[in-house]
Amino acid sequence: MPKSMSGTFVHIVKHNGVRGLYNGLSASLLRQLTYSTTRFGIYEELKSRFASSKPDPSSPTGKPKPPSLPLLIAMASASGFIGGIAGNGADVLNVRMQHDAALPPSQRRNYAHALDGLARMVREEGVASVFRGVWPNSARAAAMTASQLASYDVFKRTLLRATPMQDNLATHFVASFLAGVVAATVTSPIDVIKTRVMSATAGDHQGVVGVLRDVYAKEGMRWMFKGWVPSFLRLGP
Repeated sequence: MPKSMSGTFVHIVKHNGVRGLYNGLSASLLRQLTYSTTRFGIYEELKSRFASSKPDPSSPTGKPKPPSLPLLIAMASASGFIGGIAGNGADVLNVRMQHDAALPPSQRRNYAHALDGLARMVREEGVASVFRGVWPNSARAAAMTASQLASYDVFKRTLLRATPMQDNLATHFVASFLAGVVAATVTSPIDVIKTRVMSATAGDHQGVVGVLRDVYAKEGMRWMFKGWVPSFLRLGP
């Protein structure tokens, strides 16, 4: 098994071709249709409902003053948590289908696409498999949404107030880049646990505590940021 991002990349291309890099695309799309739609929709709705009636002094168009940082974090966390539950089944499929190419052929699940994988999961492992890892996944989704969306709003607000930058593409780019750094850093430890719990088979399913114990015994505190680079490469853009 490859131990690094570059090693995994080479292993996948060597054994599965370039198409292997897109394993899990259908599951990823299904995840975005459930998880991302839910969290973005709820967050924007809550943000508009809790916006102040006073105009924002940093806004040239006189938009209402946005909620405070603690309130943004609370709303984003709640939105992400609900989104994590909504998209958990697709996330399990996404993890498994992407992880398949790195496994020996005898251990691969070979789901044809997301719907095939969902049907086989329920048939072979029961309905509970759709909710495997739902709590660490929902915690990760809450942390992701809070660190990504709330930090983006705060970075953008700060840039407009404290620098000569205007509300344009450059400001959006800088705020998004900084939010990607925050989100990748905050969610990295949760991603490690979530991936290991979701990719486990029914026979070796340990749960969060068992995975934590094993990963700490083998790798020490370094496990917390294993995969930070590929995570940022996904979130940054």
